[in-house]
Amino acid sequence: MKKIVLTFGLISGAIAAILMIASLPFSSKIGYGAALIVGYTNLVLSALLIFFGIRSYRENVSGGRLSFARGFAVGILIALISTFCYVAAWELVYFKFMPDFGDKYATHMIERAKASGATPEKIQQATQEAEHFKQSYNNPIINIGYTILEIFPVGFAATLLSAAFLRRKPAPQPA
Repeated sequence: MKKIVLTFGLISGAIAAILMIASLPFSSKIGYGAALIVGYTNLVLSALLIFFGIRSYRENVSGGRLSFARGFAVGILIALISTFCYVAAWELVYFKFMPDFGDKYATHMIERAKASGATPEKIQQATQEAEHFKQSYNNPIINIGYTILEIFPVGFAATLLSAAFLRRKPAPQPA
């Protein structure tokens, strides 16, 4: 189990990290809304490795049989490894190569409030929220928490679906 979990977890994490890094330069050009869609599409693509990892475990280790619990265990371990890789890549990119991301996103939050025709009070509130976001996002612990909340639910959902879909009871033994 260890080999399958590590292999598929690292491949999934590498895909998530590489696609995230590759799409970052385009996020300001296509807009943050479209970048969000592209980003979550990338995460779903990387989460497909959870399905393939569970299937590989079922076929190569478990002899074609798989309980939901064992499939869930394999999948969640793959998701955790993938999450770790993605978070590590984002922390490196954010703090070493994109320290101005928080400023740019905060500016986007304020501009979005202004473009929506918000009242001056709502714009002031959006400005305060943007400033709070910028300050908290520069804290590595909070940054890690936000990033985990970005990818892990996708992996968790992929694990639940894959474990349910791939479970297979042992064939009945002839008497």
